[in-house]
Amino acid sequence: MRIYGAFGFLFCTIFVHFIEAGETVETINSAVETLMQSANTLFVLMGAIMVFAMHAGFAFLEVGTVRHKNQVNALVKIMTDFGFSALAYFFVGYWVAYGVTFFDDAATLAQQNGYDLVKFFFLMTFAAAIPAIVSGGIAERARFWPLLCCSALSVALIYPFFEGMIWNGNYGFQSWLEAEYGAPFHDFAGSVVVHAVGGWIALVAVVLLGIRRGRYRGDKLVAFPPSNIPFLALGAWILCIGWFGFNVMSAQTLDGISGLVAVNSLMAMVGGIVVATILGRNDPGFIHNGPLAGLVAICAGSDLVHPIGALVIGGVAGALFVWVFTLVQNRWKIDDVLGVWPLHGLCGVWGGVAAGIFGGEAFGGLGGVSLISQLLGSLVGVLVAVGGALLVYGGVKLFTGLRLTEEEEFNGADLSIHRIEATSDDRQS
Repeated sequence: MRIYGAFGFLFCTIFVHFIEAGETVETINSAVETLMQSANTLFVLMGAIMVFAMHAGFAFLEVGTVRHKNQVNALVKIMTDFGFSALAYFFVGYWVAYGVTFFDDAATLAQQNGYDLVKFFFLMTFAAAIPAIVSGGIAERARFWPLLCCSALSVALIYPFFEGMIWNGNYGFQSWLEAEYGAPFHDFAGSVVVHAVGGWIALVAVVLLGIRRGRYRGDKLVAFPPSNIPFLALGAWILCIGWFGFNVMSAQTLDGISGLVAVNSLMAMVGGIVVATILGRNDPGFIHNGPLAGLVAICAGSDLVHPIGALVIGGVAGALFVWVFTLVQNRWKIDDVLGVWPLHGLCGVWGGVAAGIFGGEAFGGLGGVSLISQLLGSLVGVLVAVGGALLVYGGVKLFTGLRLTEEEEFNGADLSIHRIEATSDDRQS
Protein backbone atom coordinates (compact mmCIF):
# COMPACT_ATOMS: atom_id res chain seq x y z
CA MET A 1 0.00 0.00 0.00
CA ARG A 2 2.88 2.35 0.80
CA ILE A 3 4.28 1.69 -2.67
CA TYR A 4 0.92 2.51 -4.28
CA GLY A 5 0.70 5.61 -2.12
CA ALA A 6 4.17 6.73 -3.22
CA PHE A 7 3.31 6.19 -6.87
CA GLY A 8 0.04 8.08 -6.37
CA PHE A 9 1.88 11.03 -4.83
CA LEU A 10 4.43 11.02 -7.64
CA PHE A 11 1.67 10.88 -10.27
CA CYS A 12 -0.16 13.81 -8.69
CA THR A 13 3.07 15.79 -8.50
CA ILE A 14 3.85 15.16 -12.18
CA PHE A 15 0.23 15.93 -13.18
CA VAL A 16 0.32 19.27 -11.36
CA HIS A 17 3.71 20.03 -12.93
CA PHE A 18 2.33 19.42 -16.42
CA ILE A 19 -0.67 21.63 -15.71
CA GLU A 20 1.63 24.43 -14.58
CA ALA A 21 3.90 23.85 -17.57
CA GLY A 22 0.88 23.99 -19.87
CA GLU A 23 -0.12 27.30 -18.41
CA THR A 24 3.45 28.52 -18.91
CA VAL A 25 3.43 27.43 -22.55
CA GLU A 26 0.13 29.19 -23.10
CA THR A 27 1.53 32.30 -21.47
CA ILE A 28 4.65 32.16 -23.62
CA ASN A 29 2.60 31.59 -26.78
CA SER A 30 0.39 34.54 -25.92
CA ALA A 31 3.42 36.74 -25.26
CA VAL A 32 5.06 35.70 -28.53
CA GLU A 33 1.84 36.36 -30.44
CA THR A 34 1.54 39.80 -28.87
CA LEU A 35 5.17 40.53 -29.66
CA MET A 36 4.71 39.52 -33.31
CA GLN A 37 1.58 41.66 -33.61
CA SER A 38 3.45 44.61 -32.14
CA ALA A 39 6.42 44.02 -34.43
CA ASN A 40 4.20 43.77 -37.52
CA THR A 41 2.38 46.94 -36.49
CA LEU A 42 5.68 48.80 -36.12
CA PHE A 43 6.95 47.35 -39.40
CA VAL A 44 3.94 48.56 -41.39
CA LEU A 45 3.94 51.89 -39.57
CA MET A 46 7.56 52.50 -40.59
CA GLY A 47 6.62 51.61 -44.17
CA ALA A 48 3.74 54.07 -44.07
CA ILE A 49 6.04 56.82 -42.81
CA MET A 50 8.59 56.11 -45.55
CA VAL A 51 5.93 56.27 -48.28
CA PHE A 52 4.46 59.39 -46.66
CA ALA A 53 7.93 60.94 -46.90
CA MET A 54 7.93 60.18 -50.62
CA HIS A 55 5.29 62.85 -51.06
CA ALA A 56 7.98 65.40 -50.20
CA GLY A 57 9.87 63.87 -53.11
CA PHE A 58 6.91 64.40 -55.41
CA ALA A 59 6.71 68.00 -54.19
CA PHE A 60 10.36 68.93 -54.72
CA LEU A 61 10.57 67.10 -58.04
CA GLU A 62 7.71 69.27 -59.29
CA VAL A 63 9.02 72.44 -57.65
CA GLY A 64 12.36 72.02 -59.35
CA THR A 65 10.82 71.30 -62.75
CA VAL A 66 8.17 74.02 -63.07
CA ARG A 67 8.92 77.68 -63.68
CA HIS A 68 9.55 79.97 -60.72
CA LYS A 69 6.09 81.55 -60.88
CA ASN A 70 4.46 78.15 -60.18
CA GLN A 71 6.64 76.80 -57.37
CA VAL A 72 4.29 77.67 -54.49
CA ASN A 73 1.40 76.04 -56.31
CA ALA A 74 3.41 72.85 -56.76
CA LEU A 75 4.10 72.63 -53.02
CA VAL A 76 0.54 73.45 -52.03
CA LYS A 77 -0.99 70.93 -54.44
CA ILE A 78 0.98 68.00 -53.05
CA MET A 79 0.13 68.89 -49.45
CA THR A 80 -3.57 69.54 -50.04
CA ASP A 81 -3.96 66.54 -52.34
CA PHE A 82 -2.61 64.38 -49.54
CA GLY A 83 -5.04 65.79 -47.00
CA PHE A 84 -8.13 65.45 -49.16
CA SER A 85 -6.99 62.04 -50.40
CA ALA A 86 -6.72 60.82 -46.81
CA LEU A 87 -10.31 61.86 -46.13
CA ALA A 88 -11.59 60.35 -49.37
CA TYR A 89 -9.82 57.05 -48.76
CA PHE A 90 -10.75 56.89 -45.06
CA PHE A 91 -14.47 57.39 -45.59
CA VAL A 92 -15.01 55.89 -49.08
CA GLY A 93 -11.98 54.44 -50.89
CA TYR A 94 -10.90 51.87 -48.29
CA TRP A 95 -14.47 50.64 -48.04
CA VAL A 96 -14.71 50.31 -51.84
CA ALA A 97 -11.42 48.37 -52.01
CA TYR A 98 -11.62 46.18 -48.91
CA GLY A 99 -15.13 46.49 -47.50
CA VAL A 100 -13.74 48.00 -44.28
CA THR A 101 -15.05 51.07 -42.48
CA PHE A 102 -13.92 52.85 -39.33
CA PHE A 103 -17.21 53.36 -37.55
CA ASP A 104 -16.50 50.84 -34.77
CA ASP A 105 -15.49 52.02 -31.31
CA ALA A 106 -11.82 52.70 -30.57
CA ALA A 107 -11.42 49.51 -28.53
CA THR A 108 -12.41 47.42 -31.54
CA LEU A 109 -10.21 49.37 -33.92
CA ALA A 110 -7.20 49.03 -31.60
CA GLN A 111 -7.29 45.24 -31.49
CA GLN A 112 -4.09 43.38 -32.45
CA ASN A 113 -2.08 46.43 -31.41
CA GLY A 114 -3.88 48.54 -34.02
CA TYR A 115 -2.36 46.60 -36.93
CA ASP A 116 -5.44 47.13 -39.12
CA LEU A 117 -5.20 50.88 -38.54
CA VAL A 118 -1.57 51.19 -39.60
CA LYS A 119 -2.29 48.91 -42.57
CA PHE A 120 -4.87 51.50 -43.63
CA PHE A 121 -2.29 54.26 -43.12
CA PHE A 122 0.19 52.38 -45.31
CA LEU A 123 -2.30 51.75 -48.11
CA MET A 124 -3.61 55.31 -47.87
CA THR A 125 -0.14 56.67 -48.66
CA PHE A 126 -0.25 54.55 -51.82
CA ALA A 127 -3.67 55.93 -52.72
CA ALA A 128 -2.51 59.51 -52.16
CA ALA A 129 0.26 58.92 -54.70
CA ILE A 130 -2.37 59.01 -57.47
CA PRO A 131 -3.04 62.79 -57.31
CA ALA A 132 0.66 63.40 -56.58
CA ILE A 133 1.46 61.70 -59.88
CA VAL A 134 -1.24 63.63 -61.73
CA SER A 135 -0.05 66.91 -60.24
CA GLY A 136 3.23 66.80 -62.15
CA GLY A 137 1.50 66.39 -65.48
CA ILE A 138 -1.05 69.18 -65.13
CA ALA A 139 1.31 71.73 -63.58
CA GLU A 140 1.28 75.46 -64.35
CA ARG A 141 -2.24 75.87 -65.78
CA ALA A 142 -4.76 74.03 -63.59
CA ARG A 143 -7.40 75.62 -61.36
CA PHE A 144 -7.00 74.78 -57.70
CA TRP A 145 -10.36 73.65 -56.28
CA PRO A 146 -11.71 71.83 -59.34
CA LEU A 147 -8.52 69.76 -59.56
CA LEU A 148 -8.60 69.10 -55.83
CA CYS A 149 -12.13 67.79 -56.29
CA CYS A 150 -10.90 65.51 -59.09
CA SER A 151 -8.12 64.22 -56.86
CA ALA A 152 -10.54 63.31 -54.08
CA LEU A 153 -12.89 61.53 -56.48
CA SER A 154 -10.01 59.60 -58.03
CA VAL A 155 -8.87 58.35 -54.63
CA ALA A 156 -12.40 57.61 -53.46
CA LEU A 157 -13.60 55.75 -56.55
CA ILE A 158 -11.24 55.11 -59.49
CA TYR A 159 -8.13 53.89 -57.70
CA PRO A 160 -9.83 51.72 -55.02
CA PHE A 161 -12.03 50.05 -57.64
CA PHE A 162 -8.97 48.59 -59.36
CA GLU A 163 -7.02 48.20 -56.11
CA GLY A 164 -9.78 46.04 -54.65
CA MET A 165 -10.02 44.04 -57.87
CA ILE A 166 -6.32 43.13 -57.76
CA TRP A 167 -5.28 43.18 -54.10
CA ASN A 168 -8.52 42.03 -52.49
CA GLY A 169 -9.95 39.72 -55.18
CA ASN A 170 -13.08 41.80 -55.75
CA TYR A 171 -15.44 41.06 -58.66
CA GLY A 172 -13.86 37.67 -59.38
CA PHE A 173 -11.31 38.99 -61.88
CA GLN A 174 -8.29 37.39 -60.19
CA SER A 175 -10.10 34.08 -59.75
CA TRP A 176 -11.01 34.07 -63.44
CA LEU A 177 -7.41 34.74 -64.49
CA GLU A 178 -6.15 31.96 -62.26
CA ALA A 179 -8.74 29.50 -63.58
CA GLU A 180 -8.10 30.38 -67.23
CA TYR A 181 -4.36 31.04 -67.31
CA GLY A 182 -2.94 29.32 -64.26
CA ALA A 183 -2.09 32.37 -62.15
CA PRO A 184 -3.72 35.63 -61.05
CA PHE A 185 -2.36 39.04 -62.00
CA HIS A 186 0.74 39.64 -59.89
CA ASP A 187 1.53 43.17 -58.77
CA PHE A 188 3.48 43.00 -55.53
CA ALA A 189 3.96 46.73 -54.89
CA GLY A 190 1.88 48.52 -57.49
CA SER A 191 3.56 49.00 -60.88
CA VAL A 192 0.07 48.90 -62.39
CA VAL A 193 -2.25 49.30 -59.40
CA VAL A 194 -0.60 52.57 -58.32
CA HIS A 195 1.75 53.91 -60.99
CA ALA A 196 0.10 52.91 -64.26
CA VAL A 197 -3.31 53.92 -62.95
CA GLY A 198 -1.95 57.29 -61.80
CA GLY A 199 -0.06 57.83 -65.06
CA TRP A 200 -3.00 57.07 -67.33
CA ILE A 201 -5.34 59.24 -65.25
CA ALA A 202 -2.73 61.99 -65.66
CA LEU A 203 -2.70 61.55 -69.44
CA VAL A 204 -6.45 62.14 -69.63
CA ALA A 205 -6.17 65.18 -67.36
CA VAL A 206 -3.30 66.63 -69.39
CA VAL A 207 -5.15 66.21 -72.69
CA LEU A 208 -8.35 67.74 -71.28
CA LEU A 209 -6.41 70.72 -69.89
CA GLY A 210 -4.52 71.40 -73.11
CA ILE A 211 -1.10 72.85 -73.82
CA ARG A 212 0.46 75.61 -71.73
CA ARG A 213 0.33 78.94 -73.53
CA GLY A 214 3.55 79.73 -75.34
CA ARG A 215 4.81 76.15 -75.22
CA TYR A 216 4.82 75.83 -79.01
CA ARG A 217 5.39 78.29 -81.82
CA GLY A 218 3.96 76.56 -84.81
CA ASP A 219 5.56 73.12 -84.82
CA LYS A 220 8.56 74.24 -82.79
CA LEU A 221 8.83 73.39 -79.10
CA VAL A 222 9.67 76.37 -76.89
CA ALA A 223 11.93 75.43 -73.99
CA PHE A 224 10.54 76.00 -70.50
CA PRO A 225 13.69 75.08 -68.54
CA PRO A 226 13.45 73.76 -64.96
CA SER A 227 13.56 76.51 -62.37
CA ASN A 228 15.75 74.71 -59.84
CA ILE A 229 17.84 71.63 -60.63
CA PRO A 230 18.93 71.13 -56.97
CA PHE A 231 15.26 70.91 -55.88
CA LEU A 232 14.54 68.52 -58.76
CA ALA A 233 17.46 66.35 -57.67
CA LEU A 234 16.39 66.49 -54.02
CA GLY A 235 12.93 65.28 -54.98
CA ALA A 236 14.38 62.38 -56.94
CA TRP A 237 16.65 61.36 -54.04
CA ILE A 238 13.79 61.45 -51.52
CA LEU A 239 11.66 59.29 -53.81
CA CYS A 240 14.49 56.80 -54.38
CA ILE A 241 15.07 56.36 -50.65
CA GLY A 242 11.39 56.13 -49.78
CA TRP A 243 10.83 53.58 -52.53
CA PHE A 244 12.54 50.89 -50.47
CA GLY A 245 9.73 51.31 -47.96
CA PHE A 246 7.24 51.33 -50.81
CA ASN A 247 8.50 48.00 -52.17
CA VAL A 248 10.04 46.05 -49.30
CA MET A 249 7.34 46.86 -46.79
CA SER A 250 4.57 45.89 -49.18
CA ALA A 251 5.07 42.47 -47.54
CA GLN A 252 3.08 44.04 -44.64
CA THR A 253 4.41 41.49 -42.12
CA LEU A 254 7.89 40.76 -40.80
CA ASP A 255 7.75 37.10 -41.80
CA GLY A 256 7.05 38.16 -45.40
CA ILE A 257 10.04 40.51 -45.72
CA SER A 258 12.55 39.58 -48.42
CA GLY A 259 16.00 40.86 -49.22
CA LEU A 260 15.26 39.89 -52.84
CA VAL A 261 12.78 42.78 -53.05
CA ALA A 262 15.39 45.22 -51.74
CA VAL A 263 18.16 44.13 -54.09
CA ASN A 264 15.82 43.97 -57.08
CA SER A 265 14.69 47.51 -56.32
CA LEU A 266 18.31 48.60 -56.14
CA MET A 267 19.28 46.94 -59.42
CA ALA A 268 16.26 48.30 -61.30
CA MET A 269 17.04 51.77 -60.01
CA VAL A 270 20.66 51.41 -61.18
CA GLY A 271 19.53 50.17 -64.59
CA GLY A 272 17.31 53.22 -64.97
CA ILE A 273 20.13 55.59 -63.99
CA VAL A 274 22.69 54.13 -66.39
CA VAL A 275 20.45 53.91 -69.45
CA ALA A 276 18.84 57.32 -68.90
CA THR A 277 22.30 58.87 -68.54
CA ILE A 278 23.50 57.39 -71.82
CA LEU A 279 20.36 57.97 -73.88
CA GLY A 280 19.57 61.30 -72.24
CA ARG A 281 23.00 62.69 -73.15
CA ASN A 282 23.83 63.81 -69.60
CA ASP A 283 20.61 65.82 -69.23
CA PRO A 284 19.98 66.18 -65.46
CA GLY A 285 16.22 65.86 -65.90
CA PHE A 286 16.58 62.47 -67.56
CA ILE A 287 19.30 61.36 -65.15
CA HIS A 288 17.17 62.05 -62.08
CA ASN A 289 14.02 60.55 -63.56
CA GLY A 290 15.85 57.44 -64.80
CA PRO A 291 16.02 55.77 -61.38
CA LEU A 292 12.35 56.57 -60.81
CA ALA A 293 11.44 54.87 -64.09
CA GLY A 294 13.33 51.76 -63.01
CA LEU A 295 11.70 51.74 -59.59
CA VAL A 296 8.21 52.15 -61.07
CA ALA A 297 8.80 49.17 -63.35
CA ILE A 298 10.18 46.81 -60.70
CA CYS A 299 7.32 47.23 -58.22
CA ALA A 300 5.18 44.47 -59.74
CA GLY A 301 7.79 41.72 -59.88
CA SER A 302 10.26 42.77 -57.22
CA ASP A 303 9.46 39.68 -55.14
CA LEU A 304 9.81 37.30 -58.10
CA VAL A 305 12.56 38.22 -60.53
CA HIS A 306 16.30 37.60 -60.46
CA PRO A 307 18.44 40.70 -59.73
CA ILE A 308 19.88 40.59 -63.26
CA GLY A 309 16.33 40.53 -64.58
CA ALA A 310 15.59 43.54 -62.38
CA LEU A 311 18.57 45.34 -63.92
CA VAL A 312 17.17 44.71 -67.40
CA ILE A 313 13.67 45.79 -66.36
CA GLY A 314 15.04 49.05 -64.96
CA GLY A 315 17.20 49.68 -68.01
CA VAL A 316 14.29 49.22 -70.40
CA ALA A 317 12.19 51.55 -68.25
CA GLY A 318 14.92 54.21 -68.36
CA ALA A 319 15.03 53.98 -72.15
CA LEU A 320 11.25 54.04 -72.39
CA PHE A 321 11.06 57.22 -70.36
CA VAL A 322 13.72 59.10 -72.35
CA TRP A 323 12.38 58.09 -75.77
CA VAL A 324 8.68 58.55 -75.08
CA PHE A 325 9.07 61.80 -73.13
CA THR A 326 10.98 63.26 -76.08
CA LEU A 327 8.40 61.93 -78.53
CA VAL A 328 5.46 63.25 -76.49
CA GLN A 329 6.91 66.74 -76.18
CA ASN A 330 8.28 67.17 -79.71
CA ARG A 331 6.03 65.12 -81.97
CA TRP A 332 2.72 64.53 -80.26
CA LYS A 333 2.52 67.91 -78.49
CA ILE A 334 1.12 66.49 -75.29
CA ASP A 335 2.19 68.98 -72.64
CA ASP A 336 2.94 66.60 -69.79
CA VAL A 337 5.17 68.85 -67.68
CA LEU A 338 7.05 66.23 -65.64
CA GLY A 339 6.52 63.38 -68.07
CA VAL A 340 4.32 61.46 -65.65
CA TRP A 341 2.57 59.46 -68.36
CA PRO A 342 5.76 57.90 -69.77
CA LEU A 343 7.30 57.63 -66.28
CA HIS A 344 4.37 56.15 -64.38
CA GLY A 345 1.84 55.17 -67.03
CA LEU A 346 4.06 53.40 -69.55
CA CYS A 347 6.83 52.22 -67.22
CA GLY A 348 4.12 50.94 -64.87
CA VAL A 349 2.55 48.87 -67.64
CA TRP A 350 6.00 47.65 -68.67
CA GLY A 351 6.57 46.57 -65.06
CA GLY A 352 3.35 44.58 -65.03
CA VAL A 353 4.26 42.80 -68.27
CA ALA A 354 7.92 42.36 -67.27
CA ALA A 355 6.87 40.50 -64.12
CA GLY A 356 5.27 37.91 -66.39
CA ILE A 357 8.46 37.60 -68.45
CA PHE A 358 11.31 37.77 -65.95
CA GLY A 359 9.30 36.28 -63.08
CA GLY A 360 9.23 32.93 -64.87
CA GLU A 361 11.70 30.22 -63.96
CA ALA A 362 13.18 30.31 -67.47
CA PHE A 363 14.69 33.72 -66.65
CA GLY A 364 15.78 32.78 -63.14
CA GLY A 365 12.61 34.01 -61.44
CA LEU A 366 10.59 32.23 -58.78
CA GLY A 367 7.77 31.30 -61.15
CA GLY A 368 4.06 31.10 -60.37
CA VAL A 369 3.18 33.92 -62.77
CA SER A 370 1.40 33.96 -66.13
CA LEU A 371 2.38 36.33 -68.93
CA ILE A 372 -1.17 36.37 -70.31
CA SER A 373 -2.55 37.26 -66.87
CA GLN A 374 0.02 40.04 -66.61
CA LEU A 375 -0.96 41.41 -70.02
CA LEU A 376 -4.68 41.29 -69.27
CA GLY A 377 -4.31 42.73 -65.77
CA SER A 378 -2.22 45.63 -67.08
CA LEU A 379 -4.73 46.30 -69.85
CA VAL A 380 -7.65 46.33 -67.43
CA GLY A 381 -5.75 48.77 -65.21
CA VAL A 382 -5.31 51.14 -68.15
CA LEU A 383 -8.99 50.85 -69.11
CA VAL A 384 -10.16 51.54 -65.55
CA ALA A 385 -7.86 54.56 -65.26
CA VAL A 386 -8.80 56.09 -68.62
CA GLY A 387 -12.52 55.42 -68.26
CA GLY A 388 -12.65 56.71 -64.70
CA ALA A 389 -10.59 59.80 -65.54
CA LEU A 390 -12.84 60.67 -68.48
CA LEU A 391 -15.84 60.56 -66.17
CA VAL A 392 -14.25 62.49 -63.29
CA TYR A 393 -12.09 65.06 -65.07
CA GLY A 394 -14.45 65.34 -68.02
CA GLY A 395 -17.40 65.90 -65.72
CA VAL A 396 -15.63 68.55 -63.65
CA LYS A 397 -14.44 70.29 -66.82
CA LEU A 398 -18.00 70.34 -68.13
CA PHE A 399 -19.50 71.84 -64.98
CA THR A 400 -16.79 74.12 -63.57
CA GLY A 401 -13.80 74.13 -65.93
CA LEU A 402 -10.28 72.91 -65.18
CA ARG A 403 -8.00 75.63 -66.46
CA LEU A 404 -6.77 79.02 -65.32
CA THR A 405 -7.60 82.03 -67.46
CA GLU A 406 -4.99 83.30 -69.89
CA GLU A 407 -4.10 86.21 -67.59
CA GLU A 408 -3.86 83.96 -64.51
CA GLU A 409 -1.62 81.53 -66.35
CA PHE A 410 0.60 84.37 -67.58
CA ASN A 411 0.97 85.74 -64.04
CA GLY A 412 1.61 82.27 -62.68
CA ALA A 413 -0.38 80.05 -60.36
CA ASP A 414 1.52 81.36 -57.31
CA LEU A 415 0.15 84.90 -57.57
CA SER A 416 -3.13 83.98 -59.23
CA ILE A 417 -4.17 81.34 -56.70
CA HIS A 418 -2.08 81.81 -53.56
CA ARG A 419 -1.27 85.54 -53.74
CA ILE A 420 2.39 85.02 -52.92
CA GLU A 421 5.63 84.16 -54.71
CA ALA A 422 8.07 81.42 -53.75
CA THR A 423 10.82 83.85 -52.78
CA SER A 424 11.06 87.55 -52.02
CA ASP A 425 13.83 90.11 -52.17
CA ASP A 426 14.06 91.90 -48.81
CA ARG A 427 16.33 94.55 -50.32
CA GLN A 428 13.30 96.07 -52.05
CA SER A 429 11.51 96.77 -48.76
